[in-house]
Order: sequence, then C-alpha cells, then structure tokens
Amino acid sequence: MSQEILEGISQTQRERLFYIDFKVRFLGLINRPDLVRRFGIKAAAATRDISLYKDLVPTNLLYDTRARTYITSAAFKPLFQYPENQALTALLDGFGDDCVSHNPKLLQTESPQQLNVPNLDILADITKAIHQKKRLTIEYYSLSSGHSTREISPFALVDNGLRWHVRAYDQQHQRFSDFVINRIAEATPLKGQIPNSQSQVADTQWNRIVEVCLAPHPTLNHPEIIEKEYKMKDGHLKIQIRAALVGYFLRRWGVDCSEKHTMSTPEVHLWLKNRQALRGVDSFNIAPGYIRPC
Repeated sequence: MSQEILEGISQTQRERLFYIDFKVRFLGLINRPDLVRRFGIKAAAATRDISLYKDLVPTNLLYDTRARTYITSAAFKPLFQYPENQALTALLDGFGDDCVSHNPKLLQTESPQQLNVPNLDILADITKAIHQKKRLTIEYYSLSSGHSTREISPFALVDNGLRWHVRAYDQQHQRFSDFVINRIAEATPLKGQIPNSQSQVADTQWNRIVEVCLAPHPTLNHPEIIEKEYKMKDGHLKIQIRAALVGYFLRRWGVDCSEKHTMSTPEVHLWLKNRQALRGVDSFNIAPGYIRPC
C-alpha cells in the first residue's frame, strides 16, 4: 500500500500500527491488551491506535462482540509491506525490541539450532571496523595453516547458512577472502583508513553478479511439485547472486551442479541448468558436483 497514507503519523505510532497489521494478518486478531503489554501504553492510547488503523484501512477489521476482540475480515489487505524473511524472523524470534519488553513469541515456532553463533565481542569489533572503514589485526585459526596473525580490511558480513563470515582483504595473501568469525580469537583495530585497493570497490568477486538458473532435478518423478515449492516459472528459477557467494548458495540448497545431473540422492531436488555461469567464480570448488572444465 502507498506510504502516502501514513504521512503525518509519528514513527512511534507507525510502529504500533505495524504491530496491529502484522498480528491481524498472521494471527487473525488484535485487542487493546495486546498493545498495552507490547508497548507499555495506556488503554486509551491503545484504543486510539486501533481506531486510527480502522480509519486508514476500514475493511481490514471486524469486531467480535462475544470475544471482545478485533478479527481479520475477508477483505483484509495489509497496510504495510515487508520482505518474507522479516515476517518469518518476527514469527520465529519476535520483534526486534522484544529483548527489552520481554514479550513472548507471537506463536510456537522452531528452527534447527545453529551450532556456531558468533562471539558477540568479536562480532562487535568487526562491525565497528566495517562501519568506520578501519583495518584489523586478527588472531585467526585456519584449517589449512593453523594459527596466524593477519591484517585484514573488512567490509561486509556474510551468513552462508551454516556459519558467519567476514568478507575482507587479506594483507598476507593480498587477496579478498572470507574469514569465519568464530575462528577469530582476537581483533584489534588499526589506525588509518582502508585504501581503495583493499575496499569493496576493488573486490571483483563481490561486485560481479552471477545469474544461476535452477530446475527440478531430472531424476524426480514429480518435478511439478518442486516447481510449485520454489515458485518456478516455465520450469526454472533464475536468481542473481554475488560471485563470492555462489558456492555457498549452491551448497546450502544442495544443488546438483554436475553436467549430467549424476547426484541422484533423495535429498537432491534441484539442478543447475546453466553450469557455464560458474566460469570465473572462485567459489566453484564448494558447488556440489561441479568439476571445472579443462
């Protein structure tokens, strides 16, 4: 819906309107005590918020006199637009400031436990360096070389689905690389700004966008189910990804990248139709089944 409808409304009241809209859309009801508990406001203020919401979108709510609560109408259309991931995160973990208000989840949800969440103290050192465009000296533990002291120029965080990395220029190897945050034992800021040759603008793998074309795996008996699940059009799904992240993406979703779709195990549902897209991609070596052409 157009944001013009919200012009002149304060930010704090917009947040309460968003909460009303979200609860009505996903839980089907809202009442004054919900707002009182969530935002610590008086009942009269909650009444005004619900009245304002009804004025903005008159067809969204119906009042259930028996339950004394507002419920979703059949004509409901959301007042706010937001990404799917934002909605899922709110349903899974609550809204962003629930750690202050100590509100419970909106409903019972579960997700697989992450085994290696980042150390927040190390993460804070990294995010400050990224924001302030500073270099870092880190004590790093690599599977290939063990412990080493590195000087890096970080510019982005990356969640590859299994662990968190920091994308940075590695002074020791003079290249851009990904560093697993939980393998960093210590991070110390260095004086001086990051030169352009070590910044994001110089990272060709980060700046290059690759389009991958995914299709149901040819060995499936009912490929139309995968087409529906992944919202494919004409039997395929095209996604644009940074070259630096392509390997992570294909590994996370178990995409068969072999030329003749030979990975016919039960958990493999997707096949990479355009293998040529991986040419020149440094992370090809972790793409399942992919062998670089000679």
